Amino acid sequence: QVQLVESGGGLVQPGGSLRLSCAASGIIFSAYAMGWYRQAPGKQRELVARVGVGGTTDYVDSVKGRFTISRDNAKNTVILQMNSLKPEDTAVYYCNAYYRASYIRDYWGQGTQVTVSS
Repeated sequence: QVQLVESGGGLVQPGGSLRLSCAASGIIFSAYAMGWYRQAPGKQRELVARVGVGGTTDYVDSVKGRFTISRDNAKNTVILQMNSLKPEDTAVYYCNAYYRASYIRDYWGQGTQVTVSS
């Protein structure tokens, strides 16, 4: 059974930091690209950051320079370090595991709420 369990969300003031963690089980973690997505009320889910199997990273423009994604294959964990948070970063953040070869596997966590407000 595949599980992606997010943690680390919460309420933070503008300019603050949060560290999101996603622990994966039931998959060969090192074979999956890992990503963080977010969905704000009334908006579509968007990709925030992803890290490939080789460690290459990609970010949406709005978080470049503020967020950092990293993976630890030994611990089956992906981290999103979020600094200089803004109110527009408020959303539910979802962890994603994506595998594509001769078939595709796409798994999601349950989401963790991030609220940036004074």
